[in-house]
Amino acid sequence: MENTNSASKGYLFPLVVIGVLFFMIGFALGINGLIIPFLRTALDLTTAESYLVLAATFSTFVIFGYPCGLIIKAIGYKKTMILSFLFFAIGLYLFIPSAENKSFSMFLLASFISGIGNTMLQAAVNPYITILGPLESAATRMSMMGIANKAAWAIAPIFLGVFLNLSDVKLEDIKMPFYFISGIFVVLGILVAFVPLPEVKAEGEDENDTESAASAYASNKTSIWQFPHLLLGLVSLLCYVGVETLAMASIVDYAKSIGLADPQVYTSYTVIGMVAGYLVGVFFIPKYISQEKAMFICAIIGVVSSLLVVFLPVHVSIWFVALLGLANSLMWPALWPLAMKDLGKFTKTGSSLLVMAIVGGAIFPLLFGWLADEFGDLQQAYWICFPAYLMIFYYALSGHKIRV
Repeated sequence: MENTNSASKGYLFPLVVIGVLFFMIGFALGINGLIIPFLRTALDLTTAESYLVLAATFSTFVIFGYPCGLIIKAIGYKKTMILSFLFFAIGLYLFIPSAENKSFSMFLLASFISGIGNTMLQAAVNPYITILGPLESAATRMSMMGIANKAAWAIAPIFLGVFLNLSDVKLEDIKMPFYFISGIFVVLGILVAFVPLPEVKAEGEDENDTESAASAYASNKTSIWQFPHLLLGLVSLLCYVGVETLAMASIVDYAKSIGLADPQVYTSYTVIGMVAGYLVGVFFIPKYISQEKAMFICAIIGVVSSLLVVFLPVHVSIWFVALLGLANSLMWPALWPLAMKDLGKFTKTGSSLLVMAIVGGAIFPLLFGWLADEFGDLQQAYWICFPAYLMIFYYALSGHKIRV
């Protein structure tokens, strides 16, 4: 899948712009994860109920994933990105009246609307960064985006700490930071409207292209459901997003449940693991290690770490929740280009389908919260991670190679 619009040396500026957008995606999700414990305390929620905030955010990927692909076809990548910032701003602003009224249903609505913005932005930026350059270096670009995205998760609590005492947060205290956050998204949406971002197409996506390998493979296909490597990638991506979101969003809860001091800092340890993996992706893929091999190694780390989380003493096991950050680091950068490979004229439809898999970020935290309530123990709820990493391991080993 080669870029048909520009040579690889010509995408530095778009790369920087998209990096900023990935940062804002991570920042918004980081804020969402941080308010979960506050809501649970203020509104007297169960663990499962509190994780409905993440479910509301991520459920939009199933509902709006495919329509977002149609929007991209109609107005292009750039205008879709701008539209996403409008939804982000509205959704994040609604957290303010939600806090004023102490209304959990309003919090869920606010999360849902910001989730629509997230869906639109993910539907645009992920295929865009994948096809902005050669396929074999897509994991490198995605790793760069991952660094920006996860750095924002670490910065989110620091940002909130400027306005709030994170050890004693009252619901009404969150209003001021959300004024700033919603304003930031409005400003960024305006800025993106004025920066030059070229429209790009994947190899074989142009209907006049009849010679490329991607076109040849896709030419006899009549449906997106006829690409087994894409469908297996869809399941693997759903599992990946689920365990990544869970590791990032639950570690603070886990640290609090076992009585550790300054539990909010543990998110940064997960981020450190992810950034370490992303740096490997930036500097070693594809020169020293292939995308497939990197994902294979990360899947093994995930399988082993997920078992150690549930079997080791809690004060040790929490470090393996953090290590899941390393395990997750090179999965998204590798999964996305491998699943999109050879889709040809189905590229935009395929990317929309993959965006829908991000609903894993809603499913896994909900199941985790339910298991935690059933077991009365957050540690045992981490069993949910083990089968997910096994699925990713299979896709890295052979699933991505299947062609019929």
